[in-house]
Amino acid sequence: MAEYALELKYKGKTIFSSNGKWLYPLFDLEKFLKEEDYNPAELVLYDKIIGKASAFMIIRLGIRKVKGGIVSKPAETAFKKWDVEYSTEKQIALIDCKTEKLLMDISDPEEVYQIVRTIAGIK
Repeated sequence: MAEYALELKYKGKTIFSSNGKWLYPLFDLEKFLKEEDYNPAELVLYDKIIGKASAFMIIRLGIRKVKGGIVSKPAETAFKKWDVEYSTEKQIALIDCKTEKLLMDISDPEEVYQIVRTIAGIK
C-alpha cells in the first residue's frame, strides 16, 4: 500500500509527494517540475486513482512510467496511445466522477488540461 495519494520518484528516491484530493496533486506536481531540473522521462509516478483526466495530465507532463492503484479503462487507453509504460493494481471501467464522464469524448491532452484547469479555478 502506498504512503501517499501521489508520489514521484527519481532513481528510487521520493522527490515529490501529496495526499491532496482530485487533480490538485497533479497541479502541484506541475509547479514542482517547472521549478526543478528533472527529465520527466526518467521519473516514476505512483498515483492512487488514475482516471482519464489524471492520465492526460501525466502524459502532458512528459512522465513515461506510471504505477496506478486503480486505473480506469479510458486512462489505460490514453497511456497505450501515448506510449506510457504503466502498471495497475486494479483496472476498472470508469472512475465514478463527473470529470471522467465530462472528458469521455476528448482525446487531446492540452484540451483536457484546459478543461480541468477551468474546473479547478486555476488561471
